[in-house]
Amino acid sequence: MDLLTNLALGFSIALSPWTLLLAIIGCFVGTIIGALPGLGPSNGVALLIPISFSMGLDAISALVMLTSVYYGAMYGGRISSILLNIPGDEPAMMTCLDGYPMAKQGYASDALVISGVASFVGAFLATIGLMLMAPMLARVAFKFGPAEYFALYMLAFCTLGGIGSNNQAKSAIAAAIGLGIAMVGLDKTTGMPRFTFGELHLMDGVDFLVAIVGLFAVAEVFHFIETHGRDSAIGVKLGKITVDWAKLWSTRWAMLRGSGIGFLAGILPGAGASLGSFLAYMAEKATAKDKETFGTGNPRGVAAPEAGNNAAAGGALIPMLTLGVPGSGTTAVLLALLLTLNITPGPLLFSERPEVVWGLIAALLIANFVLLVMNVPMVKVFVKILQVPSWILLPGVTMVAFVGIFSLTGSAFDMQLMVAFGVMGWVFRKLDIPTVPVILGILLGNSMEDNLRRAMVLSDGDWTYLFSSPIAIGLWLAAVLGFVAPIFLRTVLKKPTLPVTDDLTSD
Repeated sequence: MDLLTNLALGFSIALSPWTLLLAIIGCFVGTIIGALPGLGPSNGVALLIPISFSMGLDAISALVMLTSVYYGAMYGGRISSILLNIPGDEPAMMTCLDGYPMAKQGYASDALVISGVASFVGAFLATIGLMLMAPMLARVAFKFGPAEYFALYMLAFCTLGGIGSNNQAKSAIAAAIGLGIAMVGLDKTTGMPRFTFGELHLMDGVDFLVAIVGLFAVAEVFHFIETHGRDSAIGVKLGKITVDWAKLWSTRWAMLRGSGIGFLAGILPGAGASLGSFLAYMAEKATAKDKETFGTGNPRGVAAPEAGNNAAAGGALIPMLTLGVPGSGTTAVLLALLLTLNITPGPLLFSERPEVVWGLIAALLIANFVLLVMNVPMVKVFVKILQVPSWILLPGVTMVAFVGIFSLTGSAFDMQLMVAFGVMGWVFRKLDIPTVPVILGILLGNSMEDNLRRAMVLSDGDWTYLFSSPIAIGLWLAAVLGFVAPIFLRTVLKKPTLPVTDDLTSD
C-alpha cells in the first residue's frame, strides 16, 4: 500500500505539464548527446547543469530533466556505434561488435530497432528494480570490498582474453597497454609523476574521452582513407525499412539476461554501465550455441549489451540515492547536483524527501516510454546518415570529434594525443590486436589500482586478503576459467578473432 501511495505521489509530480515537458526535452537532448561521438552522458549532463540553474529550475525539475538526459544519452549512444562504428559513449563500445556488421550488411534499421527496444527493456526493468529493490540491493553492495572489486575487474580482463578472443596473448598485451596508459599521471599516494616524461600536460593523466575518440573515430577515418571505404557501412544500399518482428522476438531472452546482468553491475558503486554492457555481451556469447556468429552481425550481440548498459544506468541510481555513493561517472555528476540543491542522498532521503525520490522514479518510467516512441520511429531518420556521401560525412565526424574534445579539455596537446591514439588504433588493426581491452584498461585501470592499494592497506600487505571472501574466491575462479578454458576447448568453441580497433570486425 505504501508503494502505491508513493507512486501516486510521484506521478502527481511527474505528470504535471511543466515536469512532463522537461522530461521530454531531456529525452530528446540526451539522445542527441549520446549520438555525438565522444560526448557521452556524463559530459552531457555536466555541461547542462549550468543551463538548468540558469533556467531557475527547482530541485525536482532539475533532477528530472538531467536524469532524462542521462537515460536519453544511454539510448542515443547506440546510433553512431551502429551506423559509423564510433561509440557515442564508452558503454556503447560493445554494441559496435555486432551492430556495425549488421549495418554493413544492410540491416542498419533492424539493428537500430532491436537496440532501441533492448534499451527500453533494460532501462524500464532497471527503473522497476530501483522502485522495488533499492534498500535490499543497496545492502548487497556493502559486501563488496576492495578485494572483491579487484577480483571483479580481473574477471573482466580475463574473460575478455578468454571468451572474447581466440588469441589470449594479444588480448593480454592490449589490456596491459591500457592499464599502462591508465597509470600515466601523478601517483595518488606519493604525489610523484609516473610515465609523464616531463610533459606537464600528462600530469593529470590521459583523458578517457581523448583515448576513445582517437582509437575509434580518428582510427576509423585513417582506415577509411586507406581502404577507400571498401568495407565501411557508409554508402550501403538500404532496402525498404521495415521491422523484422521475428528477429526482434528472437532477442527477447538476450534482452532479459542483459538487463539482469547490467542491473547488478550498475548497483555496485563504481562498476558503471561500461562493465554492465561488457558482461552482458560476454555472458550472452558464452551461453550461445552459435558463438562463431558473434562479431559478424548477430542480433543478440546488439540486444544484450544495449539492455545491459541501460539497465546499469538505472541500477547506478540505487547507490547514489540510498548510500550517497555514485554508481557511475554520470551519477557522480548527478550527486554533485543533489548536493548543490541541498539534497543529501542516503537512507533517510526516502522518508525525508519522498517527493524527490518518487517524482524522479515516476518521471523515469514516463521517460522510458517517451524514448521508445521517440527512437524507434526515427529509425528512418537515423539510417539516412548512411546515405550521406563519405567526402561530407567523414570530415564532419572528424570535426565533431575535434571540436567535442577541445570544448571539454581546451588543450591543443589533447588534440595531438587524440591523433596519436588514432594512429595507434590503425596500427593495432593491421596487427590484428584488439583495442577493446585497451579501452577497458584505460577505463578501469585507476579503479583497479585504487582497490588493490586499499586491500593492501587493510591487510597490512598480506596478498592473501585478495582471496579472503567467498565472493572474491568465486570471482577469481571465474576469471581463471574464463581465460584458460578456451585454450583447451578451442576446437570445440571455434572462436572468431575478437574484432579490432574502431571497426571491431576483421572482415
